[in-house]
Amino acid sequence: MSKGLQLLFFLGRPFSPLYSAIMKAREKFYATGVFGRQLLSVPVISIGNLVLGGTGKTPTVQHLARLLLKNGYHPAIISRGHGGKAGNPVNIVSDGDKILLSAISAGDEPYLLAESLPGVPVLTGVRRIFPCQQAISQFCADVIILDDGFQHLSVIRDIDIVLFDGTVLAGNSRVFPGGPLREPTSSLKRCNAFLLTGKNSANRERIEKFSELLQLKFPSRPVFTSSLDSYNLIGPDGIVSGDLSSEMFLGFCGIANPSRFKKSLADNDIKMCDFVALKDHTTYSQALVSQLCKKAVEGGAEKLVTTEKDFVKLRDLDFQLPLYVLQIQYKVEQSLDLFVLNSLKNI
Repeated sequence: MSKGLQLLFFLGRPFSPLYSAIMKAREKFYATGVFGRQLLSVPVISIGNLVLGGTGKTPTVQHLARLLLKNGYHPAIISRGHGGKAGNPVNIVSDGDKILLSAISAGDEPYLLAESLPGVPVLTGVRRIFPCQQAISQFCADVIILDDGFQHLSVIRDIDIVLFDGTVLAGNSRVFPGGPLREPTSSLKRCNAFLLTGKNSANRERIEKFSELLQLKFPSRPVFTSSLDSYNLIGPDGIVSGDLSSEMFLGFCGIANPSRFKKSLADNDIKMCDFVALKDHTTYSQALVSQLCKKAVEGGAEKLVTTEKDFVKLRDLDFQLPLYVLQIQYKVEQSLDLFVLNSLKNI
């Protein structure tokens, strides 16, 4: 956690109970019908989190979409489109056959999902009920996947999966602005299952203890895990198979959890002269790219490396140095697949 974030949480601690009370009241208003909720004609799977920042939602959505396709379903993915400039009630990022919006218009995550999931329509909209309805009527979707949907209570969901990053977990367990929680932990009673992501040898023990705590507090909700499976470093000429231990890189990203990416680079023995953490959903410009290249040269680096999410917004910009992408593959427990498929059969 950055020092700036630590300071924010320290100064914001007195306001945490107020924000927590507001979120509890909001939840109650939806539960009692004061705020309307929409029921769709097809099952809805929500992938979300309680903690601010990245928890591995995008690879989880990718995994579930492929699982559903493999099992004869026709899923569509609905996202708010954070960082995207498209502002219509419904923005069709992909119709399943072709991509219709740029990464700048769609947002980095929806574009990456559209690019990596042929056959799956991807739509965005601030009020997600509208793209949900269009996905059903126009693309005949028979399952909706809500990306980052845990706090989006206006759409009724059938399967609600809450993710926790295996290293961060629940942080200091305080609600924003005194901590990283979007809502109080009592909100977890809404979900159907938990997924603890990014399991590795360093955090294995903490994940196991946190899993036991979740099972103690929410005994009817199963807890699953996903782990880092493999990495591919992709350069201008494709996947890199040679030894890069003598090469120097500048690492950079504009994602919610930059420390996770930085650790992945270190785990792959990628030497860096520096690492630049930009704000989440950064809009890249040629001027910013030039600054990054200059910083790399000044630090003695001959290459740059970034994430897949960042790369989709960088393809049309000119780099003075070669740009590499670290592609991370995750392995999800098969028991999660069975849970989802069996739950859909029982709806």
